[in-house]
Amino acid sequence: MQRLKLVTEVLSGLFAKEFTRAFEARDSPSSPGVEQLRARDVRLGLERLGPFYVKLGQMLSTRPDIVSPAVMAELEKLHDRVSPAPFSTFEPVLEDELGPDWKERFQHVELLEPLGVASLAQVYGATLRNGRPAVIKIQRPGIKGMVLEDMRMMRRAARMLGRCAPRFHSVVDVEAMLGVLFDAMRPELDFNVEAAHMEEARRAVREFEHLSVPEVVWAGERVLVQTLAPGRSIRHVDRATMPVQERTAIGEDLLAFTYHGFFVNRVFHADPHPGNIFVQPGAPASLIDWGMVGRLDRSTSLKIMLVLLNLAENDGQALAKSWIELGHATEWADVPAFMSDMAALTPKIASASLEELDFGVTLTSVLERSTRRGIKTNPVISVLGKAFANIEGSVRCVAPELSITDVFHDQMRGIMTALAREQCSTTRAARVATELMLDLDTVPGQLRTVVRDLANRELSVHTGGRNGPRGNRFQVPRSLVALGGAALWLHHRRHRPR
Repeated sequence: MQRLKLVTEVLSGLFAKEFTRAFEARDSPSSPGVEQLRARDVRLGLERLGPFYVKLGQMLSTRPDIVSPAVMAELEKLHDRVSPAPFSTFEPVLEDELGPDWKERFQHVELLEPLGVASLAQVYGATLRNGRPAVIKIQRPGIKGMVLEDMRMMRRAARMLGRCAPRFHSVVDVEAMLGVLFDAMRPELDFNVEAAHMEEARRAVREFEHLSVPEVVWAGERVLVQTLAPGRSIRHVDRATMPVQERTAIGEDLLAFTYHGFFVNRVFHADPHPGNIFVQPGAPASLIDWGMVGRLDRSTSLKIMLVLLNLAENDGQALAKSWIELGHATEWADVPAFMSDMAALTPKIASASLEELDFGVTLTSVLERSTRRGIKTNPVISVLGKAFANIEGSVRCVAPELSITDVFHDQMRGIMTALAREQCSTTRAARVATELMLDLDTVPGQLRTVVRDLANRELSVHTGGRNGPRGNRFQVPRSLVALGGAALWLHHRRHRPR
């Protein structure tokens, strides 16, 4: 009830401010900065409501089909803007997880100032007993229950929105979109899961010379100890201190690792903003904070790859078709208009570098056009689009001259080789064999149907519309029926199990 009271209070305050602005606009309708003030109030409201709403705001910052450009720009500021809490707030969590003698595990812990402040946790610098630099990530007390309660309330609100705005719901399934976000966020509530993600990422990153993932030292549900990522946030990198070859190699590997996560491993870092990537001259870039991870099924992954292939080939018509295939067209969709939109947009993206074009925002603008034209988008795009926009922003910090589509082209051979290898795997072969056996199991039933029709000495075929009374009816010649039945029987006899 306390949580619901706070949410109601924040929303009431936003509505009250909006009502005041609408009243004042009668006297000065062209008052400057109104949209910026509205956007700032939304951001402050989300920050006040806490971590779940901060994550929701970060996701909305890549959804121009839902919020205005001014709100998107303001919501981008939600990254790393949480006020720090004193260490005394987190010490009871350390004692619960590591025991009352937790300090004995370390040579030193920096208690005065955290290294990082996030919506769900704070991070403190430490030195392990063997002298190795490390960090301690501690979950905020009581945060798990609060986030789960927020999820329940938001699900109820999404259902109400779907009933009250069916036309909007037909193209933007808010409940499904939130479901994808919840699935990506839940591991952040248990650091054991995040540690498993890190170990999985450490195996995947071995193929990339210029990338690394910190090592897990110890993990519990609310405390995670890991090795220190060297350097500083990629946001603050001084490109003049790094050779061009090193900068571009890091940028290419970051994009390549993302592509392999999307299309080969189908597991990807869902929040690779600049604060989660550390760089130091002469060392690999480190990807940290593996709590929020996205996952794709094989079919969705292949459809997304087709979207990017068509984009890389500068084929707007094909891009529109593959985007529709990723979701679906509603009854009121204007598909030709959407194809025209993509034909106009694609040439602007295909050959531009990150320095010339904000690719993540441009890609999410496809969402805006598809929603306006009545194309319902796969809800996984909410998390995937956020990840793509974030990695693009990170790469722009270190190698703005790179072209996303050029890197994608370069990676295609490796990606296709991995997919071909997967196609030939034992598991895949077993699946195909099982499907064939299931198909063979239906043969006896088909034979009985043919024999029954032969006994009746007639096999009729109906054609025509589904709604017609009987359609057009014609009889297949008896000789063809007999020949077809014999062929089917012979095929079954040759291929039956012995």
